[in-house]
Amino acid sequence: MSHDHTLNPKVMPEQPERATLEGKNKFMGLWFFLGGETVLFGSLFGTYLALKDSTAGGPSSDELFGLGLVFVMTMLLLTSSLTSVYAMYHMRNNNFKQMQLWLGITGLLGIGFLIGEVYEFAHYITDYGFTFRSSAFGSAFYALVGFHGGHVTFGICWLITLMIRNAKRGLNLYNAPKFNTFSLYWHFIDVIWVFVFTVVYLMGKVG
Repeated sequence: MSHDHTLNPKVMPEQPERATLEGKNKFMGLWFFLGGETVLFGSLFGTYLALKDSTAGGPSSDELFGLGLVFVMTMLLLTSSLTSVYAMYHMRNNNFKQMQLWLGITGLLGIGFLIGEVYEFAHYITDYGFTFRSSAFGSAFYALVGFHGGHVTFGICWLITLMIRNAKRGLNLYNAPKFNTFSLYWHFIDVIWVFVFTVVYLMGKVG
């Protein structure tokens, strides 16, 4: 059996993302990566909780945060997690075009989230003078929320690269693990944002 036929079977297996040894290795490697990322985010959360009251006479979290925009951003990111599930559903049903469509929607929702975050940061800086160097609270806030935003940015770049490189190849056992790995990564940063929304914004408003 040829290598091309092995990676492009006439009938895709039930779980194409783990049908090959490379796919299984990618799946396992991702969990090690996410474990390390969890430790990093845990450190940033701990730092933020320790420094959130160190405002150096600047604005407090209650004065800064408005939940309207952040709620919209949260809905965008959570919806993008759902659309990535739809994409993986179509991948397992070997419907490449529908998978690409839902992944594209996922990317657009992620871009919408980033636009909201950039607007939020600009608002804090221009209207309140709240910068990374204005206080320990500012440093901890921008480090945590900005680190998450960097992960979203990386995820969108990763998604765009995957979609463009595989647009003409279709779905096969070589790229299915890559799409699945992206989807799991995207779920991870969505879950992290739920904690950011709760710990930073909700707790910031209630004191």
